[in-house]
Amino acid sequence: MNLTKVLKPNEVERKWVVVDANGKKFGRILTEVATILRGKNKPSFTPNVDCGDYVIIINANKAVFSGNKLDSKLYHRHSGYFGSVKSEKLGELLDKNPVKLYKLAVRGMLPKTVLGKAMIKKLKVYVGSEHPHTAQVSKVEGK
Repeated sequence: MNLTKVLKPNEVERKWVVVDANGKKFGRILTEVATILRGKNKPSFTPNVDCGDYVIIINANKAVFSGNKLDSKLYHRHSGYFGSVKSEKLGELLDKNPVKLYKLAVRGMLPKTVLGKAMIKKLKVYVGSEHPHTAQVSKVEGK
């Protein structure tokens, strides 16, 4: 009889994965990152346990966008008060704060629970090619 092993939170082994966004399509990067953060690429995936790896995205502002998204796609935020909806174009957000853009987009692909909040904390985004996690890195994607 072949039984599936259920992973416990203290048995999870985490690695650090570096994803280089230079010249890659934005959406393709995000789906790859969300899969790694969730842990779905591992054979020991357990849906109710945070079994994903840490992800570092470098060259965040050099991702490629198809079509006219930089000028037409809008990101909205609302404070809760009447008439306080603020909109920002994708191009402006990419220039001003690419870290926020990546976290917003990846957050939409993760569970909307406490588990998802723990997963998004393992995402590190950097504009340049340098990052302070060189001692932890074990695997580089997209090189």
